[in-house]
Amino acid sequence: MPIKKILTAAAIFFGATMTHAADTPTYSLVIHGGAGTITPDKLTPELEAEIRGDLKHALEAGQKVLASGGKAVDAVTAVITVLENSPHFNAGRGAVFTAEGKNEMDAAIMDGKTLNAGAVAGVTHVKNPILLARAVMEKSPHVMLAGPGAEQFADEQGIERADDKYFYTDYRWHQLQEAKRLHMGAVMDHTGNIEYKFGTVGAVARDMHGNLAAGTSTGGMTNKAHGRIGDSPIIGAGTYADNKSCAVSGTGQGEFFIRATVARSICALIEYKGMSLQAAADQVVMKQLVEMGGEGGIIAVDKDGNMTQTFNTPGMFRGMVGSGVPEKVDIYKD
Repeated sequence: MPIKKILTAAAIFFGATMTHAADTPTYSLVIHGGAGTITPDKLTPELEAEIRGDLKHALEAGQKVLASGGKAVDAVTAVITVLENSPHFNAGRGAVFTAEGKNEMDAAIMDGKTLNAGAVAGVTHVKNPILLARAVMEKSPHVMLAGPGAEQFADEQGIERADDKYFYTDYRWHQLQEAKRLHMGAVMDHTGNIEYKFGTVGAVARDMHGNLAAGTSTGGMTNKAHGRIGDSPIIGAGTYADNKSCAVSGTGQGEFFIRATVARSICALIEYKGMSLQAAADQVVMKQLVEMGGEGGIIAVDKDGNMTQTFNTPGMFRGMVGSGVPEKVDIYKD
């Protein structure tokens, strides 16, 4: 086996940041489906197989775009749309319920080439919030639209809507009832005394043209207050992309990600301090967030195609693939 392939295989096995040769067009794609208290005892073999299958399907949808020379923003959109359509993640169809028994979803997408971004918050009847976020980015002068205004814009743009029945699952409804019974307040998708397993979804990509993109979509926190907005739609907190540095999507305790401007901070450490992608991710996720008491993780890809999946929780639903990097889906810590 050529030495380059040996080194690549070794890096994947040990979970290291991936690097590609700079002399040929390459692509990189990393995805996540949420981070938290995800351990083998929390998932049945059947459910784990379904989750891995959904992650693999999403990864393949994004890879198809990138391998054919498509844009990073298109790959990110393709990945997140697949994950939003799955009931196994806290986004789109699988979104959790608020304290009022509603589904309120947030999403964002950012183009690292132009620094254009679009986000939506508190939408209730949009089947794929990431498509609406992208419409805000490309077809409006704004960065974020929320609530009824975002829903109206969805109608104007012909974005598909869905009724309450589409978003309802017995599992999510049971989570809400248990949270209320135990007086737990707003609960992250992976913590507490209930089996919180699935979470926020996201994707980051570098295309063969060297452009970056990031996107994130979520249903937020079970039993959250009406109108609560987390980090996912906030540019610089849970989502950020800049061709000068990196693209990041986060998942975890949104309030901490907002306070620490996690996504932008990682990119800034690369751009202004010359840190490597992995070093910057470790500085923010494994040090700063931990010191603040925040749990969660990020996926990121830098301008050279290096990829990382960094989290300070027991597990994170995740996957990566790239030029010369075989497809890999993981759930638990290595």
